[in-house]
Amino acid sequence: MPLALVWIVSWLVPGGGHLLQGRRLKGIVFVLAIPAMFAMGLALDGRLFPFDFSQPLVGLAAVANLAIGLPYVVASALGAGQGVVTAAAYEYGNAFLIVAGLLNMLVALDAHDVRLGRK
Repeated sequence: MPLALVWIVSWLVPGGGHLLQGRRLKGIVFVLAIPAMFAMGLALDGRLFPFDFSQPLVGLAAVANLAIGLPYVVASALGAGQGVVTAAAYEYGNAFLIVAGLLNMLVALDAHDVRLGRK
């Protein structure tokens, strides 16, 4: 299977790259855990940051949000992730959303290593 396909599937569906390569247990754990973390961030009134690179940290947070793939696309299309700054859990929600995206990047790198036979 082409490496590009592994990358695309890994980005779109957290854990999808592992499932595609027959690593079922790892893939299932990632398919469940990473979107759950993303959903928890939304439930805690976290914000999906806009792509505004005039403020570098906001721009980087937006890239991290986008790294979750399909859950980000669905949440954005549904208007979720507006963020409630006055909510007590707002910062925790942001942290969950950002970390979920960054974890998906690491999972995609792991799927890449599996595809190349490094693992």
